[in-house]
Amino acid sequence: MPRIAIYPGSFDPVTNGHLDVVQNAVGLCDRLIVAIGVHPGKKPLFSTEERLQMVTAVFAPIAAKAGCGFDATTYDNLTVTAAQKAGATIMIRGLRDGTDLDYEMQISGMNETMAPEVKTVFLPASVAVRPITATLVRQIAAMGGDVSAFAPASVVASLKTKFAG
Repeated sequence: MPRIAIYPGSFDPVTNGHLDVVQNAVGLCDRLIVAIGVHPGKKPLFSTEERLQMVTAVFAPIAAKAGCGFDATTYDNLTVTAAQKAGATIMIRGLRDGTDLDYEMQISGMNETMAPEVKTVFLPASVAVRPITATLVRQIAAMGGDVSAFAPASVVASLKTKFAG
């Protein structure tokens, strides 16, 4: 039975923190599905299509190099439901600090009750990427700051285009 993992998030934009998680996740599964949550009440910086393109451009080569299958998709329901629909038995979650752990433990417990076959796997962030959040990357880029240390080059270019003018 293939090990299918889902890595959910907003990926608005993709950061080096997300990259760190994917680099570790591809060693744990046969197929990694990066699932972008789409919530009608939220106004992301990048469209769903732009985020799908970013996710695929940045993560697919990493998965291919590791011999791991890769898919990018969207979902607009419960994350655990998206995992079940995708046939995933592993849910990947990145942790930066204790605050993340407390929050993610609550979600993991609720998900386990709803879908006991989907096991949450926590991947601690590498030291270099622990302070990075997509929110901070967006804010720095919006104010004309250099985010090249926080996001892949293709994403930095997309942010510059988005905030140009």
